[in-house]
Amino acid sequence: MKLGFYPGCSLEGASREYNESVQAVAEKLGIELVSIPDWNCCGATAAHNLDKELSLSLPARNLALAEEAGLTELVVPCAACYSRFTVTQHELLHDNAMHKKVNEIIGKEYKGTLRILNVIQFIEEYIIDKLEDNMKFEINKKVACYYGCLLVRPNKILNFDRTEDPQTMDVVMKKLGADSIDWAFKTECCGAGFSVSFTEAVGRLSGKIIEDASHRGAEALVVACPMCHSNLDMRRPAMDKYNGKKIDTPVIYITQAIGLALGIDRKKLGLNRHFVPVKLDNFKPYVKKEVVVENTQIMEEI
Repeated sequence: MKLGFYPGCSLEGASREYNESVQAVAEKLGIELVSIPDWNCCGATAAHNLDKELSLSLPARNLALAEEAGLTELVVPCAACYSRFTVTQHELLHDNAMHKKVNEIIGKEYKGTLRILNVIQFIEEYIIDKLEDNMKFEINKKVACYYGCLLVRPNKILNFDRTEDPQTMDVVMKKLGADSIDWAFKTECCGAGFSVSFTEAVGRLSGKIIEDASHRGAEALVVACPMCHSNLDMRRPAMDKYNGKKIDTPVIYITQAIGLALGIDRKKLGLNRHFVPVKLDNFKPYVKKEVVVENTQIMEEI
């Protein structure tokens, strides 16, 4: 099986472990992810604040290249990239004049035929049904699933899960054998792109997230966004300063959790790259559940 794939800048740089885990899980389950030829930066969180045409043209060029490559579905693991791609698709399909202008700017004809999937949709549609036959371990840990801002907003465009209390990632983790907690911060902002320019604010916002998860007994935060992972993992000193205590709860990608359940080597999943050590171990061996079907006798009346 082949699916289109857009790594974006983060997965080829600061969040290599996300890319490594996505690729490792896909390979394990017989899925080939085909990168868009000659892809470019989507503009992420900056372009749409500076120039409307630029913010649409950057993602549109990638989408047009994917269409030219004959791809029909595109997996976009980065939540920011996913947001820009889906918003661009929505705006261009609802604004003919802008659609025509963007096509002129990129020198290509973007038709809008591509189906865009975030990593959770990819897991839901292509991974989850294969888990039972391939799992080696149960992630028998208490986890907090953190969705952040961009996986579910703007809901009218993305049309993915519930805005305030999304559940898809929780369902996946429960399938892996984890205890996914009910908590108050699953869609609160982590500080996003202010990580460098306003680290104190990131420490405060992310500090509240990690403290609530830790207070409720979570042994790990599970995420699906490179920026969320970066803030919650790398900015731990600023978070500890805000909370007035040290919190060692690790942050892992949903694909890393799946990889652990599949028995994939921790280094291949990029778990050695985290700032906060991921000490999750002692997993329970997975035993496939037998489905018992009672014999029934069908009586026909003549």
